[in-house]
Amino acid sequence: MSYLIVYAVTLIASLALDGTWLAVANKPIYQPVMGPLMLPHFNVAPAVVFYALFPVGLMIFAIVPALKTGSFGNALLYGALLGTFAYMTYDLTNFATLKHWTLPLTLIDIAWGTVLCGAASSVAYLVAPMLGAKFTG
Repeated sequence: MSYLIVYAVTLIASLALDGTWLAVANKPIYQPVMGPLMLPHFNVAPAVVFYALFPVGLMIFAIVPALKTGSFGNALLYGALLGTFAYMTYDLTNFATLKHWTLPLTLIDIAWGTVLCGAASSVAYLVAPMLGAKFTG
């Protein structure tokens, strides 16, 4: 049950944070660069798969180990690092292969991935125990 609680909190935090970011940043940051690459209609299935599975990665590499050791700093640090590396993989690959992809978009998106994953991991670390999640070292 503890894993389910951590998953649910991580999922909700990730969706809320990323949804807010995309609502604010889509038009001024992403659309000018990605406009010609974007589909006319949003493809929901890949987004559902990503948002359903990425919290599991945060749980495995950041949140649950931090809960077991009682280290908020580890939740923040390892969540942020996972976000950095995951978003760096996506953004640097796009920068290396896509004609219109820019360095500013690359840096902004990597920074966002770092903040998003560090924040979602931190929220899950703080909130999940309040909802009954318990882990021991």
